[in-house]
Amino acid sequence: MTTAASVLDRCPFFDHFQPKHLDKLNSLATVVHFSENEIIFQEQDDDTLFYVILSGRVALELDRGGQPVLIETLHTGDELGWSAVLGQKKQFRARALAPVEASAFEVANLRRAFDANPYFAREFLERLAGVIAQRLENTRRQLGRALAGSRDAV
Repeated sequence: MTTAASVLDRCPFFDHFQPKHLDKLNSLATVVHFSENEIIFQEQDDDTLFYVILSGRVALELDRGGQPVLIETLHTGDELGWSAVLGQKKQFRARALAPVEASAFEVANLRRAFDANPYFAREFLERLAGVIAQRLENTRRQLGRALAGSRDAV
């Protein structure tokens, strides 16, 4: 079994975190498991968890007229659930494509850690902004492909 510590050390999201911040994150993590095809969360859900995938793959999907549109596939070391950190509803549905093991972080605990250490908060939120920008770009590309496909069908 992979440990949270070994993945957090290798996850690009945490590259520039100080060892004491990684230790803090490891102390806040709870390991969770999802079965293949299990829905981790639905689009527009209120959720209080932020995840780092330890193993497995997760599809981020958007509902388009009752049909799921794949936006991105996440893998080991990727982050999931950024909207919870910002107090927002989920932007996509997350579905396990294979058995998934993940570190789950309760947002209330993360916020207490942020309050205790503004440097940690800044580093985390700057990294989170990068994740959001990348997901926005992936969504834009996928929607462009979907729209191009619907024009071809006319």
